[in-house]
Amino acid sequence: MATEPATLENLSVLHQSDDFIVVNKHWDIRIDSKMWYEKLTVQAQLKHRFPQLADPSTYYGFRFCHQLDFSTSGALCIALNKAAAGRAYRCFKDRTVTKAYLALVRGWVEEETRTLDFSIGKNTTEGKTHMMCIEGTEGCENPKPCRTELAVLEYGLYDGEPVTKVLLQPLTGRTHQLRVHCCAIGHPIVGDFTYSSGADDAPYRMMLHAHLLHLPLDPKPLLTCARDPFLPSADPKWTPERSARTLSATVDALLEQRAEEQRRAKEEEVERARQKEEKKRRRKEGRTEKETEEQRRQCQEWLSEWAAD
Repeated sequence: MATEPATLENLSVLHQSDDFIVVNKHWDIRIDSKMWYEKLTVQAQLKHRFPQLADPSTYYGFRFCHQLDFSTSGALCIALNKAAAGRAYRCFKDRTVTKAYLALVRGWVEEETRTLDFSIGKNTTEGKTHMMCIEGTEGCENPKPCRTELAVLEYGLYDGEPVTKVLLQPLTGRTHQLRVHCCAIGHPIVGDFTYSSGADDAPYRMMLHAHLLHLPLDPKPLLTCARDPFLPSADPKWTPERSARTLSATVDALLEQRAEEQRRAKEEEVERARQKEEKKRRRKEGRTEKETEEQRRQCQEWLSEWAAD
């Protein structure tokens, strides 16, 4: 992929099974399109590479489990049948999916780990209706809570300008969340033409890449990583100068933390179910005990009547 533009043939496949395909989506390509003139999409690449897997009963021929922006590259999951799509949908609905993105952002981020929790809404300002904005911005409509975890990986230069390589974990799924959150802390993503109001147009692409995708499917989870494209060997304009932590160790820690969170959540769910059953049993026993007392009272009355007779 490197700095070469997308073609119909250069689809990179990260994972393939009977139920799922995960591809490494190219930058500056749409997943699908209703426009007749837009020929180069991930949908078109899949039909070209796997014509036998296209499902004519679906609108686009393939069931995309989630979305990536036009300018964002990286791991994109496609379900190959209705049952698999349903299983993946439940993971996204229950927010058990783990995603992490690599990005180069402008400037040097001082805090090496940080939680970004700016609420995001639609920008209704004239000329910016295709953009999002943080709560409190003029024209911000219907802002919703939004959280992103940021971890600094490396400090360096891009084309001579200071930049930071970060790993971003979205804990919510708002439109343009990572791009807006990075702008909100004064470190916009390198090459983000839209959120720089067209000023950051020198880089060949926007430096945002979906690196990690983990779906806790039963019985076997789906875990894929799309290789890091932000390396000097791929783009010599990027020059790392100082490392804060390694990508592999950061991803391992993230997955371990998520696994622990999901284990605790499952234990709490089991405990809630146990308590619910216990309450139901106690109510039933209470009714039985009450009925028994009533039966005893009636027996005493009958015995008294018989004794009188």
